[in-house]
Amino acid sequence: MKRVLSLLLILAAPALVLAQGVDTLQLRTIFHEPYLPGVRPTFAGFLPDGAGIRYMGNEDAMGPNEAYTVKFDGTGTAKAQPAPGMFGGPTASPDGKWTVQAQRGNLYLANADGSGRRLLFSAADNAGGPVWSSDSKRIAFTAAGDVWVIRLDSLLTQQVTRKAADAPGYQVRGWAHGNTKLIVTTSDNSSAREIFFPEYVGKFVEPAGSRRDWAHVTLSVIDLSDNRVSQLIEGQLLIRGLPVSASGRYLAVDQTDVWMKRREIGTYDLTDASYRTVFVDSTRGWIASGFNDLQFLTGTETLAFTSEQSGWNHLYTAKADGSGLIQHTKGEWEIDWLTWIDATTVLYATTEVDPGERHLYQHDTRTGRIRKLTGTAAFRSGFQLSPDKRHVVYSRTTGFNDPADLFALDLRRPDRETRLTNSVPERFRNASWIEPEYIRFTGRDGSTRLSMSVVNPPDREPGRKYPVVVFVHGAGSLQNVYRGWSQSYWREYLFHQFLAVNGYVVIEVDYRHSLGYGRKFREDVTGWMGKYELEDIIDGIDHVAARGYLDTGRVGVYGGSYGGFMALYAVQEAPDRFHAAAALRAVTNWENYYYANPGYTGPRLGHPDRDRVNYDRSSPLTKADSLQRPVLMLHGLIDNNVGFQDAMQYIEKLIQSGNTDFELMVYPSERHSFTDPDAWYDEYFRIERFFRQQLKP
Repeated sequence: MKRVLSLLLILAAPALVLAQGVDTLQLRTIFHEPYLPGVRPTFAGFLPDGAGIRYMGNEDAMGPNEAYTVKFDGTGTAKAQPAPGMFGGPTASPDGKWTVQAQRGNLYLANADGSGRRLLFSAADNAGGPVWSSDSKRIAFTAAGDVWVIRLDSLLTQQVTRKAADAPGYQVRGWAHGNTKLIVTTSDNSSAREIFFPEYVGKFVEPAGSRRDWAHVTLSVIDLSDNRVSQLIEGQLLIRGLPVSASGRYLAVDQTDVWMKRREIGTYDLTDASYRTVFVDSTRGWIASGFNDLQFLTGTETLAFTSEQSGWNHLYTAKADGSGLIQHTKGEWEIDWLTWIDATTVLYATTEVDPGERHLYQHDTRTGRIRKLTGTAAFRSGFQLSPDKRHVVYSRTTGFNDPADLFALDLRRPDRETRLTNSVPERFRNASWIEPEYIRFTGRDGSTRLSMSVVNPPDREPGRKYPVVVFVHGAGSLQNVYRGWSQSYWREYLFHQFLAVNGYVVIEVDYRHSLGYGRKFREDVTGWMGKYELEDIIDGIDHVAARGYLDTGRVGVYGGSYGGFMALYAVQEAPDRFHAAAALRAVTNWENYYYANPGYTGPRLGHPDRDRVNYDRSSPLTKADSLQRPVLMLHGLIDNNVGFQDAMQYIEKLIQSGNTDFELMVYPSERHSFTDPDAWYDEYFRIERFFRQQLKP
């Protein structure tokens, strides 16, 4: 039992300082500062001299993050003296000499290194969204919803538009046609339904309403010679990219319908406003929206983009006139991130080795030569290419118990990855953490390949059967099973270690709907959320149960948001397989979520009036009156994502059906993502107690 004692000591020791006499010391050390694994450093920009990066970090895992700098060789780490706006995202001019930043409604101009900062524009109505002209001589921005332009050579400020008082405001999207035209959009959701998420902890209840619906979008071109606004597109649609060619002649538009069933990439010739279709993709599910990488290659009229048209996210190029379409990468793997080094060389990260890893590759699209740059099995994310296109910086984790740090790769000498940060406390490194299993297996259909992780109790006893806790990740479209430290659920991961030490087997499956496994894998759930996800989770349990040490008569399931929905769905649809469910901030009624977030729900389930069957069979609320298993529901009262209404509707149906085998805990000052460590602790204290009561003999 040496490993168990070691883990309990490392979990308990910090809590003795924080809370003398508390009887759940292990849980408190998971959720309270100082955080056991430390705090993950985050990239905050490249240094002006090109020697390294800025990042935000935290040496003691307590209090706010601080600013640091480090060189690309991993040396010279130092606390930064932040200048105004140093880490606030100033926009550099194309010639690299200046930066402009909107801050507190004003515009500030500074030298590239942040020095010489001075006020450029100030108005009673906030100024924002500054966009540089390609020659670095002008800045377009908005104030009070109208478009303005400043000429830096004369500091002449010109108001370009004068919209009606009740008209939607403009957003500047780019310069074009020799910097004589501006590309702008407007977005109007004034006719949308107002959805309320009341707040209760103040002196009076606040209604806290917001409009949630697809907006009416217009895309226009402004001719700066006479400030004439010419409309190109208008309607309820989603515009994902608006790059302009190097010559300024072509404007490319990447758009989908709001149901995300059809994507069209086309180009406008701004000399005569003529339009050509370049690429079309359609699907029964929904177009992936996370890439947004349409661009013109440097100095050319060639477009580059990624698409899942083949079933996996791959790289394409085409000419602005619609000719010359080429698919450059192929296979049952996908590109996760990419950037261009020059007009023929692209750098990208893929799932080619394994869905649980990310490796970097350099691809010459002219010759077809591909060079793999990374060798160590790891999950890499958050990639950033330096302005001189020599270094790529990213977060890297090599295993479940390896909290991520920042690394750099020198593209001139890609023989090794250089660690830039070392943020994991010694107390974490010295603990005897359980190493989870990473498993790839095939589902019941004989073809669907799935990923799962299993955290087993340490020193498992031969012949003993252990109760099971299944964790279900949120969002639906997210990947959480990979060879690395969880970016989204690190607290839950520590909780799973705690459960395993206390005699549970903890299982997680990246069910269909998850990202990283191709289009079909994600889209199988279209029209019926819950059905295939549940099949995949059960298949994962059965895969491990074949080993003989799972007590499949004692299985609990829990998760938050989409995971909370799945926990309720599981105990209702398969009460013979799941015996208790803890549902955090759970969607219980998908119609509610359609009105709160139509952009998520509509593409997956359709419209609740037109596609009623999809909503009824997907919503736990539909069968709540026949619930057979105990449930614990936990919800933030002011959650403005999945409203508290979902919990109330579900509980009311339980009450009206005579069901008394449920518990509810409300967190009055918490939204969808909790921020208070005490609330986090209380939530998981109750989950652990609930599973102990329901699953332990």
